Amino acid sequence: MSALSLYFRQIKSAISSTRKGLALTWKHAWNARNQRTIQNVQHADYFKSNEGVFTLEYPHQEIPTPVNGRYQLHNEMDDCIVCDKCVKVCPVDCIEIEPIKATGLVGYTSDGSPIRLYAAKFDIDMSKCCFCGLCTTVCPTECLTMTSEYDFSVFDVKEHNFSFANLSPEQAAEKKQMYEQFVAEKEALKQSSANAALAPVEETKPVAKPAFKPIFKPKADASTESSPAEEVKPAAKPAFKPSFKPKADASAESSPAEEVKPAAKPAFKPSFKPKADASAESSPAEEVKPVAKPAFKPSFKPKPPQTES
Repeated sequence: MSALSLYFRQIKSAISSTRKGLALTWKHAWNARNQRTIQNVQHADYFKSNEGVFTLEYPHQEIPTPVNGRYQLHNEMDDCIVCDKCVKVCPVDCIEIEPIKATGLVGYTSDGSPIRLYAAKFDIDMSKCCFCGLCTTVCPTECLTMTSEYDFSVFDVKEHNFSFANLSPEQAAEKKQMYEQFVAEKEALKQSSANAALAPVEETKPVAKPAFKPIFKPKADASTESSPAEEVKPAAKPAFKPSFKPKADASAESSPAEEVKPAAKPAFKPSFKPKADASAESSPAEEVKPVAKPAFKPSFKPKPPQTES
């Protein structure tokens, strides 16, 4: 084969390949009049769209993210009760919370849960997050969620720290001071109530009696001082002495005493009746006793004499 024929054959091959490439290019250019529908990769017709412009003008156009996708974390502070469960379950410690106790009820969440704590600090460092989703699972009020925001590229890594605190530093210092004052007042009230409870116990203690010291009165005339002393002092009760009835001849003197004091009952002594004649006593006894019935004895009537006919 001559060199000239080889030269023209190569030119023909180049023209043929160029024509095929231009034909494919003009085909896509003609189909570029239509735009492909922006669909999620989970859509059933995603891989069936083979014609039209598929290139998106990002960030003005974005592909829809899946519903169950794990992207940037977001916390809805109005529903957060600052329970600290997300901090404990996080495997990389990307969540940091500083709670402050309130003196009363702060409010209620959308599901009715009471809020009793302030969040002076609630920071999420997305540069540490591993997108496991455990914090969103344990959240009791479902205030911590993962959004569809996946592009949060920054030049400084410190900008990946997102703050969700509901108090400014000045407000946090004020709330801390208020709670410390509340605790101090509560302790003072508890101490005062304890002291008040102990005070009655001390008052009820019996007072010790003073030691007895005998007082000796100065001697004086018996005629002038004895009478008032006898009136003031109570008369001592006389010792009990049994009283005996006086004899009959002293009836005049013993009558007043007998009227005042009740007469003692005489001791019981059995009395025996004197014996009497048997004829006098037996008759009443016989009358009292029932008469015994005589023993039954059958009586036989005598036969009448037979007369001779």
